[in-house]
Amino acid sequence: MTIRDIRMFGDPVLTTRSDEITEFDDALRALVDDMLETMDHAGGVGLAANQIGLTRRIFVYDCSHIEDGLRGHIINPVWEAIGEQTQTGQEGCLSIPDISMDTERFETVRVSGRDVDGHPVAMVASGLMSRCIQHETDHLDGVLFLKRLSPELRKEAMATIRTSDWFNS
Repeated sequence: MTIRDIRMFGDPVLTTRSDEITEFDDALRALVDDMLETMDHAGGVGLAANQIGLTRRIFVYDCSHIEDGLRGHIINPVWEAIGEQTQTGQEGCLSIPDISMDTERFETVRVSGRDVDGHPVAMVASGLMSRCIQHETDHLDGVLFLKRLSPELRKEAMATIRTSDWFNS
């Protein structure tokens, strides 16, 4: 397993829509392992492939510290909201360090996709796992959570980014 470099805000790969995965092989299995290790090393609850420079539709997640057993990956995810209820909570991103802002997301979603062997997977998720699914799928669509912020919060976040050491190095 290898810890991969995480791409930072401003890298064009983060605003590029990822391609569907069609080959389920040992290389994909190694990618899942690398992504989980990279996410763990960075202290995240989710990581999308484009955050490590690959435009492939896969993300890994680990909400096990909040919701027992919710650790894994979803390939070619598709989600839909269940109901209209939303949640607003702090959201951050490994590709945008030191920014955490109130972000509105659907409270409950149904997600489907594939596992590393190509088998269908699906779940209904609420709370943090629902937020993670929406955030990581946004990444795969080339959308950063900053676009989900109110104009005032987005302006505040951008001002912080522009003066940050990681952005200016």
